[in-house]
Amino acid sequence: MTEAGTLYLCATPIGNLEDLTPRVLRTLNEADIIAAEDTRHTLQLLNHFNIKGHLVRYDEHSKDKNGPKLIAELLSGKNIALVSDAGFPGIADPGEQLAREAIEAGIKVVPLPGANAALCALIASGLPSSPFFFGGFLPKSKKNRAEQLAAWKNIPSTIILYEAPHRIKDVLVN
Repeated sequence: MTEAGTLYLCATPIGNLEDLTPRVLRTLNEADIIAAEDTRHTLQLLNHFNIKGHLVRYDEHSKDKNGPKLIAELLSGKNIALVSDAGFPGIADPGEQLAREAIEAGIKVVPLPGANAALCALIASGLPSSPFFFGGFLPKSKKNRAEQLAAWKNIPSTIILYEAPHRIKDVLVN
């Protein structure tokens, strides 16, 4: 019986390529498969570091199709490095689903530390970092967004949210 591979959750640079850790660099070089939220974006990172890995798309639109394929590859003994466009896979992106499915299948999941946009913003904000609440992305519809913000209005902590640049103005007037 073949031993299952490992799913590595690899933090990638948020803007400065020097933020890629040596451990992530080694893992990307050694992985059988690199699953990426945006293969074009990840290819730029791989080319910069001269990494010639087998790149597979894993994003919001392909997760239901490619997720089971990746789980099958892991169960066959292959190691997979999962990356998002920037920061940690699994934080407000479909990597969360792949990690959950891997755990449910008894596959080892290993996070590899690195850049994280929410924590970088928090520690540079001057706002209290203890406690803090991370809400991820708000709903896209104005009504649902307003309901979510109202539900979180009285949380007694610094609140961190992700939002698309073209919607930030609408969120702030809410």
